[in-house]
Amino acid sequence: MVIKEVTLETVCGITSLLPENVLPEVAFAGRSNVGKSSLINGLLNRKNLARTSSQPGKTQTINFYKVNTDLYFVDLPGYGYAATGKDTREKWGKMIERYLRTSKQLRAVFLLVDIRHAPTENDAAMYDWICKNGYQPVIIATKLDKIKRSQVAKQVKLIRETLKAEKDTLILPFSAQTKAGREEIWQVIEGLIREEDPAEDAAVDVTPAEALVSETVNAANESED
Repeated sequence: MVIKEVTLETVCGITSLLPENVLPEVAFAGRSNVGKSSLINGLLNRKNLARTSSQPGKTQTINFYKVNTDLYFVDLPGYGYAATGKDTREKWGKMIERYLRTSKQLRAVFLLVDIRHAPTENDAAMYDWICKNGYQPVIIATKLDKIKRSQVAKQVKLIRETLKAEKDTLILPFSAQTKAGREEIWQVIEGLIREEDPAEDAAVDVTPAEALVSETVNAANESED
């Protein structure tokens, strides 16, 4: 997709009314400091649209970014940051749950995990939670540039096994530094938003998970050569 215009259109806090958008939405969830803002900036070819920070738990709202006139990127609050108060974390959880259950345009939820490590208990809980809300998460394994190319397949397998993800669940490695994986993620997004009926998501014709991982690794290899 050619990115012509991106605007931060709506910011929703804990007590805010969620917008009733008419364009398709794709949401991004992940643990604090997993690289969610860097992913969004990388996908949209922007440097500071989604603010990155060395302070975990910075995103405390649901942010709706309108991309061209085609769709919305929905940035959900990061989870799992211990310094955030329990009451605040519970309120964020309810806010995210309310969005997942009420959005009429949500096509998919992308769950970010760090490819260097096994998913945390919070990651596994979020994966299960998304599934229970009626969505099959697409997993994005961030920080691809931080591991050797020979480790990628092993780490992808570890992520799948730890999350107990289905065999057909997409796990897409991504690097914010090299942009490896960007085209594969966009391939999935474009396939999803072409579907007029969210209930037909399962019929989206996308490249099998294994092939997408292979393409991503090959791109990473080329960027290192």
